Amino acid sequence: MSADGIRVAIVGGNGKTGRAVREALARRGHDAVPLGRAEWPDLARAMAGCAAAYLIAPNLHPDEPDYVADALEAMSVAGVPRVVYHSVASPYAPQMPHHLGKAQAEDQVRRSGLTWTILQPGAYLQNLDLGGDLSVPYDVDAVFGFADLADVGEAAAIVLTEEGHAGATYELASRVATPAELAAEAGHRAFRVEAPATHPWLRVMFDYYDRHGLPVGTRTLSMLLGR
Repeated sequence: MSADGIRVAIVGGNGKTGRAVREALARRGHDAVPLGRAEWPDLARAMAGCAAAYLIAPNLHPDEPDYVADALEAMSVAGVPRVVYHSVASPYAPQMPHHLGKAQAEDQVRRSGLTWTILQPGAYLQNLDLGGDLSVPYDVDAVFGFADLADVGEAAAIVLTEEGHAGATYELASRVATPAELAAEAGHRAFRVEAPATHPWLRVMFDYYDRHGLPVGTRTLSMLLGR
């Protein structure tokens, strides 16, 4: 860590998003402290001395508002003054329970008494396998604002460590495209397939994508990254 660097706790720091945030912080000379479920009983102690925290709930957590409330309480006990919450684009989508959980958690973050920023990334580009023909369980012509994972990590590092982002809610997308367009750019085709037997929240998410996609604008991320 450089002389000007700070310590940043990353709750959920061992997943792909957490790793991207850690790498971006390291490039800027800051010290990332990844925290997982093993640290949960002593979360406040683990975050002591951190100037900020990035909060990522486990994917499809059955009660994200409760998870976030516990993490926010630990931050308050530890004296962490600043939190950035990793939400999702279009959190208030009543058809999708896991989006609604994030909308409720956002409200808790805003009322936490901490200095807060909320990031709402679109679907990750990295979730699509473009190494061959692309198969997705929804309309291949649905429009998405896709977020590149490295871009999300960089945006998180910026709002965690720079001034001017307190009280802000930022939707994040690196580009707007359809799955068919992305596949064609990679020299492949895209096909819609039947959704596999999976978590019921994923099935309703695929149904939502099929009908509405998940559009997200790109200007906010471009502004944050100085592009």
